[in-house]
Amino acid sequence: MLHAQGFVCDANYQEENLSCEVCPEDRPLIGQFCANDPEVFVQAALLAQNYCDAIDLNPGCAQMTAKRGHHGAFLQDEWNPLQRIILLAHKKLSVPIMCKICVFPEIDKTVRYAQMLEKAGCQLLTVHGCTKEQKGPGRVQCPGSTLSLCGKLWPSLCLPILQDGIQILQDVERCIQDTGAQGVMSAEGNLHSSVPFEGRSPAVWKLADEYLDILWHHTLQVHQQLREELAKAKTLEGIAALSQELKMRCQKEISRQEGAKPPSHLPFRWICQPYVRPGPREGSKEKAGGRSKRALEVEECGTEVLSKNKQKQQLRNPHKTFDPSLKPKYAKCDQCGNPKGNRCVFSLCRGCCKRRAAKETADCPGHGLLFKIKLEKSLAWKGTQPELQEPQTATPHTPGGFSEVMSSALA
Repeated sequence: MLHAQGFVCDANYQEENLSCEVCPEDRPLIGQFCANDPEVFVQAALLAQNYCDAIDLNPGCAQMTAKRGHHGAFLQDEWNPLQRIILLAHKKLSVPIMCKICVFPEIDKTVRYAQMLEKAGCQLLTVHGCTKEQKGPGRVQCPGSTLSLCGKLWPSLCLPILQDGIQILQDVERCIQDTGAQGVMSAEGNLHSSVPFEGRSPAVWKLADEYLDILWHHTLQVHQQLREELAKAKTLEGIAALSQELKMRCQKEISRQEGAKPPSHLPFRWICQPYVRPGPREGSKEKAGGRSKRALEVEECGTEVLSKNKQKQQLRNPHKTFDPSLKPKYAKCDQCGNPKGNRCVFSLCRGCCKRRAAKETADCPGHGLLFKIKLEKSLAWKGTQPELQEPQTATPHTPGGFSEVMSSALA
């Protein structure tokens, strides 16, 4: 996803993203932008349209950067700007315009939202079956939870629809069969494993023989001794030996669980699969009987333990203290609550002081603001300057006139 404003203004940003070599297998290639201004979005899209086969507007991004920039999913309640963006892009671009959206908690509102985008000119829609509030561990991992939405959304539209949120190969088959979507999309899942694009779910060690890297994540959560040995291995032969040992242990586990069903919608851990984020209450708290790691540290030591970040700060500055009672107290600005300047004549912070001093043409030496003095100096300087007089227009019969000048020049 590219930032439309930065793309328009920064030639280096354009070069980095437009000069990449693209192999034929990468086509059709979609250029995706985030934007909240129709003119800016179309300018960016016009720069990119000759390098791709379609342009995608992403009003479905729920990251904090989208919230700060007021784009992505934080525009989905403002239908007029989105409609203007799609209308203008549909009119100006020579390639199709498409959108990727999140859903609303209300199914009927999601249907109306999609219909609005289609009417404005959207030619393909990608739907992620989660709301903008469902991010991080709450992000929907598979399309199963959105079937009720799909049953109403798909028949109400004429444009092609892709279902997002795909993690594993079984999700693809189930999604197309149960939802009627024309295709599926995988984003975060294939960052960990792109194997589903090969149409198979191989055993981990088959790929580990080719590249012994990130594919061991799930299995090594169980065989942690091998994980420690892997970290100490210094040669390719040592890594290959560990791969064989891992294969033997997994095969024994397979023989013990033959015929059993996977514990969740994901296959057994020896099958290549994406990383699944732990929920907000899982992980170390679960292992510690509901207590966080930090709570256990305090319990063992009997005193408050500094975080790693604070320990680093204390190493750089041994005299630094983190006791809240010892922190200096600052008087607050009467208007905004920020710390006020100690020598401010208005008892305000710098920002509020600057606005008030400019409005009243006053000075605040404490903040270095001299609006009154600069105005007085400006007026005094203007008073010492001679008045400018209008130049007199010379007539042809007066000395120095145009005719006399030309005559003397010809002579």
